[in-house]
Amino acid sequence: MSLKKLNTVLAAVVVLFTLYLGLSFVLPLGTTFPGLANWPSDGSGFSIVKGSREIAMGLAMGILLVTGHRRPLGWVLLMTAVAPFGDMVNVLAHHGSTAAALGIHGLTAALIAVTGLLILRETSTTPATAAQPA
Repeated sequence: MSLKKLNTVLAAVVVLFTLYLGLSFVLPLGTTFPGLANWPSDGSGFSIVKGSREIAMGLAMGILLVTGHRRPLGWVLLMTAVAPFGDMVNVLAHHGSTAAALGIHGLTAALIAVTGLLILRETSTTPATAAQPA
């Protein structure tokens, strides 16, 4: 499998999972925030805010993936990795499960960041007309 195909599969997985996660927070599916013992009540609007954030990120990544804008996709993936990293910090700061913080949110952030870096590496170009020593 070529690097471009592997990167495309990884990016598609990230996009689909992000959209699924967002919808699971917005729709009444009984989703909980992994690692936090004191999940905010349904009346707080926390799940709607979190779900809307996930859906917006998933749509942004999905549009770039579908339209073939690979370099911007790489940068958006790197930016998106900040969200699960922030979730990890949130869980740790509120004395949630360290295993969930690192194992779920930390690994998710790492996967998204690595996917973004792979796409950026794939799209980096060296000028064909670079000055060559004579």
